[in-house]
Amino acid sequence: LAIGSGSDGTEDSDSSAEREQTNSSESEGNMPKRQRLTRASTRLSQSSQGWSAFTRSLCHKPGSHLIFVASDTPDLKRGADHDESPPLTPTGNAPSSESELDISSPNASHDESQAKDQASRDSDKDLSHRPKRRRCHETYNFNMKCPTPGCNSLGHLTGKHERHFAVSGCPLYHNLSADECKVKAVSREKQEEEAKGQEESNSRHATRHQTPTSKQSRYKEQVSEIRKGRNSSLQKEQKEKHMEHRQTHGNTREPLLENITSEYDLELFRKAQARASEDLEKLRIQGQITEGSNMIKTILFGRYELDTWYHSPYPEEYARLGRLYVCEFCLKYMKSQTILRRHMAKCVWKHPPGDEVYRKGAISVFEVDGKKNKIYCQNLCLLAKLFLDHKTLYYDVEPFLFYVMTEADNTGCHLVGYFSKEKNSFLNYNVSCILTMPQYMRQGFGKMLIDFSYLLSKVEEKVGSPERPLSDLGLISYRSYWKEVLLRYMYNFQGKEISIKEISQETAVNPVDIVSTLQSLQMLKYWKGKHLVLKRQDLIDEWKAKEIKRGNSNKTIDPSSLKWTPPKGT
Repeated sequence: LAIGSGSDGTEDSDSSAEREQTNSSESEGNMPKRQRLTRASTRLSQSSQGWSAFTRSLCHKPGSHLIFVASDTPDLKRGADHDESPPLTPTGNAPSSESELDISSPNASHDESQAKDQASRDSDKDLSHRPKRRRCHETYNFNMKCPTPGCNSLGHLTGKHERHFAVSGCPLYHNLSADECKVKAVSREKQEEEAKGQEESNSRHATRHQTPTSKQSRYKEQVSEIRKGRNSSLQKEQKEKHMEHRQTHGNTREPLLENITSEYDLELFRKAQARASEDLEKLRIQGQITEGSNMIKTILFGRYELDTWYHSPYPEEYARLGRLYVCEFCLKYMKSQTILRRHMAKCVWKHPPGDEVYRKGAISVFEVDGKKNKIYCQNLCLLAKLFLDHKTLYYDVEPFLFYVMTEADNTGCHLVGYFSKEKNSFLNYNVSCILTMPQYMRQGFGKMLIDFSYLLSKVEEKVGSPERPLSDLGLISYRSYWKEVLLRYMYNFQGKEISIKEISQETAVNPVDIVSTLQSLQMLKYWKGKHLVLKRQDLIDEWKAKEIKRGNSNKTIDPSSLKWTPPKGT
C-alpha cells in the first residue's frame, strides 16, 4: 500500500482546515495569536492519534506492504481528488497499482471508521473501470506451481526454502522428499564448517610453498580406493529397476543414479546440484530471471538438442519460450522449428564470416572481427552465455577478435568452439572468453583452442595468459594444458640449470602460471635461499606413456598450417 491521501472517501484534515479557515477568515483574523497556536497544537495531537489508530488497524490486514512516499509529490496531490487504487489481491500480493490512503485525518470513533471503510469500498467499485498503473512491489506468487507431475511445490532441493516453482529445486524430480533434502542440507552445512575450519588452520600454519598434508594424502588414497572398489557394471535387478523407472516417469523425473558411479562421486554431484539450485533461487528472488517462464532450457542446434546451463539475456519474447532454435552457421535464433526449416532453406552461410587462418584436415579456425561482423559476434556471445557462468560481454563486441574453430563435413563447417581476445590488451591477455560446445567436450578440442591461442602469442612474440576469473571447466582445462607443456619441456630438456624466463619465452606461458603449475606438481622447492626445480621422473614417465597411448591424434595444432599475421592496429 502506498501511503498518500484521500482514497478511502474521507477528507484530508489539512484541506478541511483550509475550508474552515476560508469560512471564518474574518473571525480568525481577529483571533489572538496564542489561541491560533493552541488550535494548531490540538490539530497536531489529533493527527498523531490518527497515525496510531491507522497503524493498529493496518497490523490486522494480512499481506499489507508499506511504501512511504513524500507527501509533497505531485502524484499525492492529485490523489487527494482522484483515487485509482484497487483492493488487495486475495493471495496477499501487492496490488497492481499504487494505493493512496488518507493518513492525516484521525479515526476518533468506531462509527466514523466504519463510515470511512464503506466510503472506501464504494469508491473502489466506482473506480474499477479505470486503467491500472504499474506494480510497485512484487512478492511470491503462490499461484505458480512446479511443472513436475504430482508435485505440490512444497520443499526445496537445497533444504533451505519452504516452496519451489521450478524443476531445478524440485525434490520429487530428483527422487527425494522434502525431509530428505533438509537432512542432507544439515549434513552439508556441517561438512562445510569442518572444511572451513581446516582451511583456516592450514592457512595459519602454511609454509612458504604448500604441499599436501598427511591427512589430505590419506583422504586422496581413500577416495582412490572407493573408486577402484566400485562394481562398474549394473546387476540384472538394478537394470530392471532403472528401466522401469524410466518407462514410468520418462523425462518428468531424473534417472536413478545409484550404482552408476561411486557413492563419493554421487555425493559430490548432489552437492553441485544443490549449490546450482541455490544460485538459481537467489537470481529468481532478485528478479534477474523468472525460472520456468523466462529461462531458455533447451536449444536445437544443428542435429543436436542441448540442455542449457545458465541464463542468457536473449530478448524476452524469445526467452519466455523455454526452447530456442538456432542456425548452426549464422547463429540466428528463431521461435519455432518451422521458421528454422524455412531459414535453413534460404541461409547461404556454410562457415563463419571472416578469414580462415588455420586448416588441417577437417579442422579450421576463422578470425572474425567484432567490428566488421557485429551481429554474428553478438549472437555467438549470447549462445556462449548459455554454458558460461562468468561471462559479461554480450553486445560490446567491437574491441574484440573472435577465433572460431569448426569441423567440416559435406554439409558445412560446424561450430566446435571459440575464444575471443582483445585487439589491444594492456595486460597481454591472449584469451578473454573461451568455450567448447557441449557436444564436443571431452574430445581434446578445448586443449586445441588453448594451444592455438598460445601459438598466436608466439607469432606475436609475446607472453600470454587468460583473463580472470576462469570458469570451473576453463580452470581445469588450463591447468591440464600447463602441466602437459611443462612436462614436455622437462622431457626434452638436457641441461642442468633451468630458467623460468626461458620456459616462458619458449612456450609463451606467463611466468606466474608456470610457477603455480610447478607448485601444484610439487616440483618447485625453496632450499638454502634458492628456488630449485625438481625433475620428477615419475610424472614425466606417466605423461610419456599417455602420449604413446594417444598415438598420432589429429587433436593437435600444427604450427605449419597457420596462415596468419598479427593485425596492425584497429
